[in-house]
Amino acid sequence: MELLFVILGAALIGLVPRYLLPHRDTYGSALLPSVSAAVAALVWAGLTWLGWKFDGGWIWWVSLGAGGLAALALPLMISPRRRHHDNELFQRLLKS
Repeated sequence: MELLFVILGAALIGLVPRYLLPHRDTYGSALLPSVSAAVAALVWAGLTWLGWKFDGGWIWWVSLGAGGLAALALPLMISPRRRHHDNELFQRLLKS
């Protein structure tokens, strides 16, 4: 049950960077919440396998923090590459 709460919490946290960072038109609206939820779920599962208790506070902070960091880092990596590839395609289409 706690894993479900972690996934939902991470998905909500993943919504925040979409509206704080520029160039949101370069990726879909569900990408950041999905990645945040997936990373948080993987971290949570890994930490429980390592013996962290699910009712402890640190497992929540680490899992949700990892999901939030993933949601923050992903658009910073995707946006410049997407803009660059779109500009290359535009220039190639202009020449044809």
